Amino acid sequence: MTGVLQRNCVRVSGVADGRPIVFVHGFGCDQAMWRFVAPDFEVDHRVVLLDLVGSGNSDLSAYDPQKYGSLRGYAADIVEVCRELDLADVVFVGHSVSAMIGVLALQQAPELFGGLVMVGPNPRYIDDDDYVGGFSRTDIAGLLDALDANHLGWSAQMAPVIMGNPQRPELAEELTNSFCRTDPEIARRFARVTFLSDNRADLAGVAVPTLVLQCSHDVIAPEVVGRFVHAQIPGSTFTHLQASGHVPHLSAPEETTAAIRAFLTG
Repeated sequence: MTGVLQRNCVRVSGVADGRPIVFVHGFGCDQAMWRFVAPDFEVDHRVVLLDLVGSGNSDLSAYDPQKYGSLRGYAADIVEVCRELDLADVVFVGHSVSAMIGVLALQQAPELFGGLVMVGPNPRYIDDDDYVGGFSRTDIAGLLDALDANHLGWSAQMAPVIMGNPQRPELAEELTNSFCRTDPEIARRFARVTFLSDNRADLAGVAVPTLVLQCSHDVIAPEVVGRFVHAQIPGSTFTHLQASGHVPHLSAPEETTAAIRAFLTG
C-alpha cells in the first residue's frame, strides 16, 4: 500500500469495476463498525473502508493537530484516498460527524463524487437562535470538560446514551470499548472539532443525490436536525428508520442496508 492508504488503513474489496462506495465512521469509532453493512455491497460495488487519522488502525504518527483542527483536514484525506485509488462517481457513506466530512470532501473535489449518504448527520450540535441542534452551549461545554477530566469514565457514561437500545447492552459495550481504544489526547481534540463545528452553510452547496438517514430516539442527531439537513440540501431524500439510537449500522444493519440500497437503485 502507498503511504496515503497506510495512513488511513484503507481496505478495498468487492467488484473491481463496480461503482465505488466509501464508508467512513463517526467519532470514537473505526471501520469495523460497518462490518454488518459493507459486505452486502461487495457483490456489485467496489467497497472502500478506512479509519480517520487518529482512529482505529490509522497511522497515529500522521496526526497533525493543526491539520485536524478542522473537519476540512479529514475531508482532504478522503479526497487523497479517492484519488490514490483512481475512483470516480463515488458514493460517500458517512456516519455522524463523517456525514459533514463528506460534505466538505464534495466541496473540495466535486468531480470525484456521485452520491452522498448521511447517517445521523448533525451540522451544528449547539442550539443557535431559531436553530435546534440538540444541545445548549452549556451542555457541550460540560461534555467536553467531562471528557478532559476522565476519558474512560466519559466513554463508559456516554457510549450507552449514544448507542441507545438499552435492551441490548452488548451494543453499548462495543461502543464503549471503541471509545476507550482511542488515544485520549486525540479524542479530546476530535471531540472539540466535532461538537463545536458549524457546517450549516455548507449544505446548500451539495449538488449530488443525497440520502439523509434519520434514526428514532437519536440524542446526538434528533429528528429536527435531520429534517433541517434534508431541507437545506436541494433534492435530497429523507428516510426515517425504525432503528433507535445513533448507530443503526450496528443496531439495525439490515434496515440500514435496505435504505441505502433503495436510494442507490431508485
